[in-house]
Amino acid sequence: MAFLAVRDLCIAIGGIQPLDRVSFTLDKGRILGLVGESGSGKSLIAMAIMGLLPLIGGRVSAGSVQIGGTELSGLREDAYRALRGRRIALITQNPMTSLDPMLRVGAQIDQVGGLHLGLSAVAARARSIDLLQQLRIPDAAHVYLQYPHQMSGGMKQRIVIAMALAGNPDLIIADEPTTALDVTIQAQIIQILVDLVHTRGMALLLITHDMGVVAQACDDVVVLYAGRVAESSTVGDVFAHPAHPYTRALIGCIPRSGQAPRSLRGIPGMVPSVAHYASGCRYHPRCDRAQAVCGGDVPLLRGYGSSTVACHFPESTQGG
Repeated sequence: MAFLAVRDLCIAIGGIQPLDRVSFTLDKGRILGLVGESGSGKSLIAMAIMGLLPLIGGRVSAGSVQIGGTELSGLREDAYRALRGRRIALITQNPMTSLDPMLRVGAQIDQVGGLHLGLSAVAARARSIDLLQQLRIPDAAHVYLQYPHQMSGGMKQRIVIAMALAGNPDLIIADEPTTALDVTIQAQIIQILVDLVHTRGMALLLITHDMGVVAQACDDVVVLYAGRVAESSTVGDVFAHPAHPYTRALIGCIPRSGQAPRSLRGIPGMVPSVAHYASGCRYHPRCDRAQAVCGGDVPLLRGYGSSTVACHFPESTQGG
């Protein structure tokens, strides 16, 4: 049984349904990339797993979310509070929204260890400094005493990761954890997360819009478009044989060494708002392979080679 199992997940917010029958699994010791442009529904999935949908007036309208065989959909808030931080932890894309500017960062990490592991103040401090050292922070005892405003963006993101690890969770959800960082620091943060998964044996759900990050860090990938799964497979297979036109387009957006100036490719158009989802395949207005059936019939997810694809005309059927 997979540690995290999301089955036919549908999310409703008021009278709209921004997420439609999303399914995937994730085992401990592996990294799953959830990838798609802004507006695809990636962060909604994170909120559903964390039980935070009520904060935006949302709810799971159908489907299932399970952690270690425990059903999370419909779980009472007090039960969810016991899970958050202890079994599931969230790393957000902007560390300043996760850090209290009035508290030293060490105290903020200590709170997690004290709450979820029952550590004394002395034990929590020792554990927090050890976590900072594991995250390659020099002079960790000094950093422990600093305030967030005294730190760079990359250092603050390391503090947020330390807070996520402090409860010794089984699953970490990293929602665009490097968006606000420069390229060099991005690579360092991603490598830290990869190393943590391998050394601690936890599961990591890495949410991103960047297929380059997926290639660097992930074992498996789910490509999401306008609230539906377009394709899922192992990372190696997706990059070797992208079957869905949207997957191929995302891979085409990755900058390459030696690329000529102004030759970076983009995807025409943009992800539609929930109120304007296209009928049939939601990607067909932007697709260079679209045919008449694409605008009328919803493509069902089906096995295609080593991937699962929702497309009437997968790449290899047309001699891709």
